[in-house]
Formats: sequence, structure tokens, C-alpha cells
Amino acid sequence: MSEADPIPLKDRASSALFRLLVGGFLLLPYRWRVPAMGWVFAHLLAPVAGWRRRIRDNLALARPDLPAGEVRRLTRAVPDNAGRALIEIYSGAEFTARIRAGAPLSGPGLPALEQAQAAGRPVILACAHFGNYDAMRAALAARGWQVGALYRPMNNRAFNRHYVPAIEAIAQPLFPRGRAGLAGMLRFLRGGGMLCLGFDQYDQHGATLRFFGLPSRTVLTPAELALRYEALLLPIAGIRQPDGLGFRVEVGAPVPPGDPAAMMQALNDDLEALVRAHMGQWFWIHRRWKNLRARPDAGQDAGPDDTQDETQDDGPHPALAGGPASAPPLPPP
Repeated sequence: MSEADPIPLKDRASSALFRLLVGGFLLLPYRWRVPAMGWVFAHLLAPVAGWRRRIRDNLALARPDLPAGEVRRLTRAVPDNAGRALIEIYSGAEFTARIRAGAPLSGPGLPALEQAQAAGRPVILACAHFGNYDAMRAALAARGWQVGALYRPMNNRAFNRHYVPAIEAIAQPLFPRGRAGLAGMLRFLRGGGMLCLGFDQYDQHGATLRFFGLPSRTVLTPAELALRYEALLLPIAGIRQPDGLGFRVEVGAPVPPGDPAAMMQALNDDLEALVRAHMGQWFWIHRRWKNLRARPDAGQDAGPDDTQDETQDDGPHPALAGGPASAPPLPPP
């Protein structure tokens, strides 16, 4: 379907209802609206959308040691964080002003990041659906740095008309996933740009690496790009603070160049440690292990289940389409 084609009535209606809901929440003071949207996601949307079951299924694979009470807590904490992140994006200047005022950059990789930026060296920021990805983008932009990102347009074009401007207001440039977007992204990176790329979703074309001790199909593109353009590769995350409103942006240690699979395994290991420390902030709703039906005793990949495509949206709202997009396989140099 082209942009010139009319948007179906169902899509326009769902987008209008969404905008009405968000508009109502935006009337609330910031300190109330963020937890309120989190509550709606955790207690109203998650049960209807089947998210609680999805979270329990993923935790049964990755953390079978968790007590039942902790699993119940996470079935609410995970969608709560997603709801907070969504309304933060739509809060625009209020959100970015808070980030500028109180989201410090820290971590072992910060000196290398600063040096690369000063030298005009390309940088690839390996990002996950954790905390609030856009808090990290806002914190980097607050330093005056251009922060590029690949994003996945939603199937509902009516949503894109308000969602894309919302994320563009946080930091630019943005590149839509697709042929034209990929070409623009590569030009930006070659010119010494700083680029955010996702790596924590199932990729049917990815290498079988390990995440939480499980065989996990993982995209290799961030590592391959880093090697091709001699870019600095490091993990970064916007970690939500205990008050539920503030963030700390953690810049992880740079990943040394080497074999692409080994480089991405290092990123998987770094993310796993971060998630274990903040279990409620990773998006356990994704089908990260959709190729597995149960935790394999022998640790072998059970084979892909291609009846689901993780490149497609799980629902008609930005909570599932937002966040970092993973880059497709690279064309030949």
C-alpha cells in the first residue's frame, strides 16, 4: 500500500481514539500522567492484550527460578514501564526538559564516546527495548550531539502521522526501516554520525547466540557495520530510576572489534546483566524466543517458527512499534 492510498476507516478510528486517550492524559500534571498511563497499561491493557501470558511464558524460559510472586509482580511492572515510556514520548518538551535537567550520562564507555564524537568517528549505539530508549536519545541530544536512529514505521499509517513527529522532536535524524532509510542511514554513519540500532528482538536471519542461557537468534548488523566503517560500538541504556520519572543513562564499555558473532554475544551478555538488575524494565512482551517451545536441555536451537514475524507490529499502537529497530542484513560493500 502506498502513501497515496486512502487510510482504512478502522485505522483512522483507532488512531483517533488513541489520540483522544493521550490528549486526556496530557491534561494531567506530568508527575501524575506518567504513573497514570503506566497503571492503565498494567491493569487494563495488559490483561486484554494477552501481555501477562506472554510475559509469564518468556520468564518460564529465561528465569524458571523466579518465585511465583515475583512473576506476578513483573506481569504488572513490565507493561507499567511501557505505558510510562509511551506517554513520556508524547509529552514532548516536558519530557526532554526533564532529561536535560536530570538524566546524567555515566558508565565505563562515556570517555570513549566523547572521544569518538570529538574526532568525528562513526559510533554505533547498541540499544534495547529497556527503560525508555528515547530518554537516552534525549540525553545525548542535550549535549548538542546528532543522534541518528533507525525506526520501524507502523502498519497503521494514521498512527505514523503523529507518532513519527513525536519521536522526531526528541532527536534527529530518523531513518525509516526500508531501502531508502537504509541508504540514508549508511550515508549518515559514513560521515561520522552517531547511530542507534536495536539488537534484542528475534531475527529469523540472525545468528544463533545465547541470551539468558537460551539459543537466541540475534542480528549481526551492528557489529558488521562497526567493522565495515571502523565505528565505535558500545551498549547504552536509559535506566528508569526508583521514583518512576527520572533516568540515568548508562554507557557501557566499548566492544572490541573481532568476529561479528562474538561482538554481538558480548552485547547480549551486557544486556542480560542489565536486565537481571532491573527485571521490570525490559520488554518481556516481545517474542524473543519464539523459536522455542520449552527450555532445551541440550541447549540446541529448536528451529524457527516462521508463523510469526517479529518485524511486524504486535498491535496498533506505538508501545509495540516504538523503540530501536534492528537493521536488516547489509548489502555488499
